[in-house]
Amino acid sequence: MKVDFLLKAPSDSTVLVTFVADNRELIGLGEALDRESKGALGRALSAPKFTAKQGQVLDVLSPSGLKQRRVLIVGLGQPREISVLAAREIGASIVAHLQAEHEGSATLLLDLPKGTQLEESSFAANLAFGAKLQNYRFDKYRKNFRPDEPKPMKALRLVTAEDAAASKAAKRLDAVANGVSLARDLTNEPPVEIYPETFVERAQELTKLGVQVEALDEKAMAKLGMGGVLAVGKGSKRPPRLLVLRWNGAKGKKKGERPVALVGKGVCFDSGGLCIKTGAQMETMKGDMAGGAAVIGTIRALAERKAAIDVVGVVALVENMPSGSAFRPGDIVTTMAGKTMEIFDTDAEGRVILVDALWYAAQKFNPRCIIDLATLTYSVMQALGKYFTGLFSNDDKLAQDLSEAGQLVGERLWRLPLDPAYEQDLTSSMADFRQFAPDADKADAAYAAALLHQFVDGHSWAHLDIASKELISKEKPMIPAGGTGHGVALLEQYIAGLEGLDK
Repeated sequence: MKVDFLLKAPSDSTVLVTFVADNRELIGLGEALDRESKGALGRALSAPKFTAKQGQVLDVLSPSGLKQRRVLIVGLGQPREISVLAAREIGASIVAHLQAEHEGSATLLLDLPKGTQLEESSFAANLAFGAKLQNYRFDKYRKNFRPDEPKPMKALRLVTAEDAAASKAAKRLDAVANGVSLARDLTNEPPVEIYPETFVERAQELTKLGVQVEALDEKAMAKLGMGGVLAVGKGSKRPPRLLVLRWNGAKGKKKGERPVALVGKGVCFDSGGLCIKTGAQMETMKGDMAGGAAVIGTIRALAERKAAIDVVGVVALVENMPSGSAFRPGDIVTTMAGKTMEIFDTDAEGRVILVDALWYAAQKFNPRCIIDLATLTYSVMQALGKYFTGLFSNDDKLAQDLSEAGQLVGERLWRLPLDPAYEQDLTSSMADFRQFAPDADKADAAYAAALLHQFVDGHSWAHLDIASKELISKEKPMIPAGGTGHGVALLEQYIAGLEGLDK
């Protein structure tokens, strides 16, 4: 969808959008439009059901005195509550309504009421961002479309007195939207199309943006001693890969400054291995690489907007499949760190590959911090449901900064305990560690985090358990059904904070 920021509304606009706060009073361009309509818009505002809450849409068809076929009056709610996230969700609400009406374009007349804390340029840019995320569709495999289903929009024009500033702010957010879309595309693709080798091929497209891309094959991983990745991957005919992405945005501006490391779980399909899942459990397992998709989406966003910071991405890519060569309960795996792990359940494969990816990131890049994302445990879903991501961290400031970034963009985090008590239950008589604790069904997310913590080599680290956030079956604001791209906006916002960029 093409978005333009203009000083004046074009004369050919067939759909106009204006805004009102909770007092339901038109201001600025909206007030002028009401005069042209001889009060038709003001009269429509008296509709009992319309309260002007955030994102509520009042659709006025063919208003008297105006040539437009429809004017939308969109609620802003209380001015002091208009935030970055609110602007994004309002943009999504507008697009969702117009998609349902099959309107291909619209012109938005932006006037913010007194008491609004958000600058109009930021409101405009974030509204456009939410509109673009809402307009996303993954339909490359569809041949037939129902006549009554919503249609993606082609263009939005935002009229604002701060058009230049809004356009500048939107450039960064356009890059984020493209990163989210890439992560969604990867998650939405069927597993017959996305497996370790093709995931790497998609990543190699980022070289056009200046990203360095490397993929370690089985031979290279064996030389490094990555027994975790190799064990999980050996059950599939699709060989595993360790994808390494580097964005060198600092370009030596800050000597000695270490990179941020992003680590992603990239299980392109998880059958459960020999501890095979039920059919219903497997239905969404193409999304078990969503952590890796978030890493590649974030790197894409940073490269497109030329982020002035060094960032590395490490994604352990495997398929977890049952076969005669698959790893088994009872196996002992030797990790890249030289530590051994006793395997109990081949369906707890995420932590087995992540320990190698984390150790590689720590040793290879000596990063300022490591952040990993993984669709890791059922227990975090039971604890937090679908509204919060589980956060574990050994660094209070990193945890706080990530939580603030998540709150801003609507990908909220809830910190859970990282405590030595959980480590005590990971001891094994056969190896250095158990894969999980004997009572893991009660607190597996905490046990998994405790295990991962042993492989960050003392670096500042945060683990995001994004289980249940990777795919949705019912549309949410800014997220059509399917892959969500969860984590991209959060990571980009956190890194923007390190760069000192405005919200």
